[in-house]
Order: sequence, then structure tokens, then C-alpha cells
Amino acid sequence: MGKVTRKRYAAEFKSRVALEAIRGELTLAELASTRKSHRRVVHRVRL
Repeated sequence: MGKVTRKRYAAEFKSRVALEAIRGELTLAELASTRKSHRRVVHRVRL
């Protein structure tokens, strides 16, 4: 088995998610679902 590493998100992805989260049109769970990531990632990026 190979070593498992954490997924790294590009700055472009983080900025798009942060802008969408700040707009507040979707909940964090909905936003995470559309972006195929965990809601904690979205929350961390939003801050």
C-alpha cells in the first residue's frame, strides 16, 4: 500500500468556493456537495 496524502486544493478553487460561501445563496452542505468536497473544507476556506 502506498502512503495516503491529504488532498491539496488550488488557490483558484479556494477563491471560487469562498466567494460562493460569502454570497450565502447555498448552505455550506449544498456548496460542498456541488464542489465535491467536505463541508469543513468549505467552512475553512470561507474564513
